[in-house]
Amino acid sequence: MNPESAHHNVTGGLKAANKIWGGSKLIRAAFNYEDARLQKTVFGLTFKNPIGLAAGFDKNAEYVDELVDLGFGFIEIGTVTPKPQSGNDKPRMFRLTADEALINRMGFNNQGVDVAATRLKFLKKRSEVIIGGNIGKNKLTPNEEAVNDYILCFDALFDVVDYFVVNVSSPNTPGLRDLQEKAPLMHILNTLQQRNLKNGISRPILLKIAPDLTNSQLDDIIEIVTTTGIAGVIATNTTIDREGLRSPINLTRETGGLSGKPLTKRSTEVIRYLSEKSNKAFPIIGVGGIHSAEDALEKLEAGASLVQLYTGFIYEGPGLIKRICKKLIRRYTV
Repeated sequence: MNPESAHHNVTGGLKAANKIWGGSKLIRAAFNYEDARLQKTVFGLTFKNPIGLAAGFDKNAEYVDELVDLGFGFIEIGTVTPKPQSGNDKPRMFRLTADEALINRMGFNNQGVDVAATRLKFLKKRSEVIIGGNIGKNKLTPNEEAVNDYILCFDALFDVVDYFVVNVSSPNTPGLRDLQEKAPLMHILNTLQQRNLKNGISRPILLKIAPDLTNSQLDDIIEIVTTTGIAGVIATNTTIDREGLRSPINLTRETGGLSGKPLTKRSTEVIRYLSEKSNKAFPIIGVGGIHSAEDALEKLEAGASLVQLYTGFIYEGPGLIKRICKKLIRRYTV
């Protein structure tokens, strides 16, 4: 089945199962793993466990209640943009099964920030999970006006999310990665920080970065994070690198961001570099190529405070969350 169609069929099936009497309890019994020892407080928020769902899976906040039952400690919705947009032409997602990877060039397809905000207001299980809002700019918004798109998304989601993620690292919106340069990035983050106080409440703001940055660029990221005072970094987004892939060339030549096992090593390298070079000055959420409990543990030991799943969740299924939780309990209680 086409990967994008498969995604909609599975999420639709999960929602249908949740509506059946007793369905939610059965799913929780199968996949949820509760243990107070897994709790972790990071940037002022207490997570029931350190395993989250990365942005991109639930772009429009349609499945949060259902995903809670699978045992995630936090769920990141989006990327959302101020205006709805259809994204890039299909096909735009490709399975590289020989590499346990995906290539996507979705292009921030979403129903707009107002739709996501409305859904988040009426969640049944809102109190059970930390929710992040991943925000971006519309494709037609020029980079010199990008800050306005981030402001619109920030204001719309402020009352319904627990933290924000500024996404300037997706390779699928033309010119977006140019916003990772020091001057425009400082402008966006400083502007959001200035707005980040409402009725005495502020939200943690994180920056999601690409795995393709050089060490010099990572040094700039460390300086930007410490100077602007944002809460931390998500490392990393998808990569444009195609080195070492085993899948057929007709797949590896597809444009877009590569995720999954080929990203495991590089994302961990970025986490370790940021952690060591900054002297652990800020929290890092590690994401990229987590397909096993050992992969998650490696990222935590490299300096990540929390981890997120996406492609590993697709390939390994929801049982991966419980396996990671059990591994963490064994690792830190022996």
